[in-house]
Amino acid sequence: MSKVVTMDQAVAMIQPNDTVITSGFLTAGTPDAIMKAVADSFDATGTPNNLTIMYGAGQGNKKGGQQERWAKEGLIKRWIAGHYGFSPKVIDMIINNKVEAYNLPQGVIIEMYRAMGQGRKGYITNVGLETFVDPRLEGGKLNSRTTEDIIKVIEVEGEEQLYYMLPKANIALIRVTTADTNGNCTIEDEILPLDILSAAMAAKGCGGKVIVQAKHVVQADTIPSRQVAVPGIFVDAIVVPDNPEETHRQCADFFVNPTLSGAYKVPTDAVAPEPFGTKKFIGRRCAMELVPNAVVNLGVGIPEKVATVAGEEGFADQLTLTTESGMIGGVPSGGGSFGAGVNGWGELPEVSQFDFYDGGGLDVTYLGLAECDPNGNVNVSKFGTNVAGCGGFINISQNTQNCIFCGTFTAGGLKTKVEDGKLVIVQEGKKKKFVSSVEQVTFSGDYARRNKMHVMFVTERAVIELLEDGLTVTEIAPGIDLQTQVLDQMDFKPLVAENLKTMDLRIFVDAPMGIKDEIMAKAK
Repeated sequence: MSKVVTMDQAVAMIQPNDTVITSGFLTAGTPDAIMKAVADSFDATGTPNNLTIMYGAGQGNKKGGQQERWAKEGLIKRWIAGHYGFSPKVIDMIINNKVEAYNLPQGVIIEMYRAMGQGRKGYITNVGLETFVDPRLEGGKLNSRTTEDIIKVIEVEGEEQLYYMLPKANIALIRVTTADTNGNCTIEDEILPLDILSAAMAAKGCGGKVIVQAKHVVQADTIPSRQVAVPGIFVDAIVVPDNPEETHRQCADFFVNPTLSGAYKVPTDAVAPEPFGTKKFIGRRCAMELVPNAVVNLGVGIPEKVATVAGEEGFADQLTLTTESGMIGGVPSGGGSFGAGVNGWGELPEVSQFDFYDGGGLDVTYLGLAECDPNGNVNVSKFGTNVAGCGGFINISQNTQNCIFCGTFTAGGLKTKVEDGKLVIVQEGKKKKFVSSVEQVTFSGDYARRNKMHVMFVTERAVIELLEDGLTVTEIAPGIDLQTQVLDQMDFKPLVAENLKTMDLRIFVDAPMGIKDEIMAKAK
């Protein structure tokens, strides 16, 4: 019997008070047509309602799609998510206490799906200890309306761990490219496997149902088994979107781009140079920390400049870049294609990628720098009414031995230039990043010190390291005054290394640094 149903029939499968998992990474892999139909049904009939929604990566396009469709009072009771930054209407509901909301690490949520698929009661991990997720701090709760504790601190063989309690998923909404009438599914136009199978198995492990949004439906038994990404045994219903150009886009930038699904490779011989300026200075100093054959994760923004510099300096082929969405090797995409990439060596389901990250598989990670306090705590997840969320930040930063935070020293209007090889601060930023207390602890300095992690903060004017005695300024840029342009621009007084060094002069010269041989000399 065919599993293809109408959209109305699919929506009717979702009952009031259900817990619903949705697959996807921003726009990619999200069952947006079903999500739109659910919102339309609620507007017309009031049902379904009072739903608990769970998803790992951010889902949205900042234009009203994906999770923003569900930002309606009464439709949603609770959100449990890894990132909210692409859904401003959802953030507004959270800030105004109109819905219960939790922010958990993206990788934890994806691993929770696996545990749910196994029929377990909870998921145990170190990820989140001593951050805002820890119940001794905030327990991942995002507003006063959210009161239930869903995380516990437990002890396992003498070590603290967090125990994440698992909800019972009634429904999983997932997206694929093609499904046969028996429910066997392929993902040939999707950017990566993502969490599609994990979400389906989570619902089935809880005795729930799986509804698939497929762009194409084909006859049963016509899909080669090797191409099946989600077997039909996990699928209860299949729907086809009426307007796939809107609700089944490969990503925000493209309806379908075959290079982003790995069908073709693109030429990458020419690396577009990074303009000589503040971001390049930071990227250059960060790149000096690389070693040959390094397996790397790069955050969004300035961390991406590390790869650009490596390309300019001729050793990009010595890096293996990875993304939390599951890509191994190749070149990650940004903007509306974030999460995708081109020329990948291979791809993993999202849950397997986080297995690798949580196991300490990365050699180094470069992450953004938003706020840092005297203990080396970092906040990238919450700023006033902006509840962005942590995404995969906690998994990656907590389990990578070499963790480098990179960004400008101050924010909001900073302007620099170079004169005679010296850095000049033309206009200071309005906002200090090194503050007396971070608004939210997304990275714990105490946890890092206790686990003997190598932690650096690289800016255009100074390098600060988290050493055993505390945050210590170890390098300053040529031309920078330590007191007025570093220490006075911090809300606390850090330590200053006795052998304070000057940052490499080549960083501030508008010419190749010629560091390839130095990097290669670090070969293990």
